[in-house]
Amino acid sequence: DKNMVLSMTGYGKAEATLESGKITVEIRSVNGKNFDLNMKCGILPREKEMGIRQKLSNALRRGTVDFYVSYEANQAEAAREVNLEIASSYYRQVVALADKVGAPEVDLSGILGTILRMPDVTDSGNKRQEIINDDNWPIVEKAIDEAIAGLVDFRTKEGESLRKDVTEKVEKILAYSVEIEKYDAERISQIREKILKRFEELQLEAEPNRLEQEMIYYIEKLDINEERVRLRQHCKYFLDTLANEEYPGKKLGFIAQEMGREINTTGSKSNNTEMQKLVVCMKDELEKIKEQSLNIL
Repeated sequence: DKNMVLSMTGYGKAEATLESGKITVEIRSVNGKNFDLNMKCGILPREKEMGIRQKLSNALRRGTVDFYVSYEANQAEAAREVNLEIASSYYRQVVALADKVGAPEVDLSGILGTILRMPDVTDSGNKRQEIINDDNWPIVEKAIDEAIAGLVDFRTKEGESLRKDVTEKVEKILAYSVEIEKYDAERISQIREKILKRFEELQLEAEPNRLEQEMIYYIEKLDINEERVRLRQHCKYFLDTLANEEYPGKKLGFIAQEMGREINTTGSKSNNTEMQKLVVCMKDELEKIKEQSLNIL
């Protein structure tokens, strides 16, 4: 059975309804070398943060992760939370300031809108912390678990399309490698003809044995058989790793580098236009494989 491949890109969202309002949990992840978490959740009690961090690390393992918890008070709660004493104090100060600087008559509705957004008017620090407490924590934790599950599901679907994509690209490289072989025999005879023609042009008499040795030496230097064999091995190793390892991403990146070495050497030795075209196609596929591998967990 093929192993499940996970992408590092994902998104999960869940909501929880509390007595005072609604909490929304959102988690986004993109690729990263390690687990790197950015938490934006001012309403979560501090003592819960470490547990959530651990929970996210265990479930997601690797990637750059943004974790948000937002809160929307219901209408009754929002109305109850207006601190009239603080709001009145702000209002008196604004009116006194307008009078002192000789500003024209102030726009009451505009001022009230501004005052309601001022610190502590509708959002006292203590109340903010009390939104989540021991009684409603299980509801909040369930929403966090649902958001994580949603993100993992997203990663699984993305991972499946990544698997198909890189598999197709590795198979294309193997097909190009087979095509290169067709030109290889033709290339060797072309090289042989070229050398003999050059001797004729220079009107040189070559000692047959010596010429044959030189040709063998020169042709061996351009031989790409070993590169082709190693490239096939690396491609097979890449596909085996993808199929069998739980989190193959990092290893796939290293194998792709090795594939690149063999492709580059083939290019520098090929000495044939058609072969070089195929090498360029292989390089193009490999670049895409490297890019995609960065996103595989």
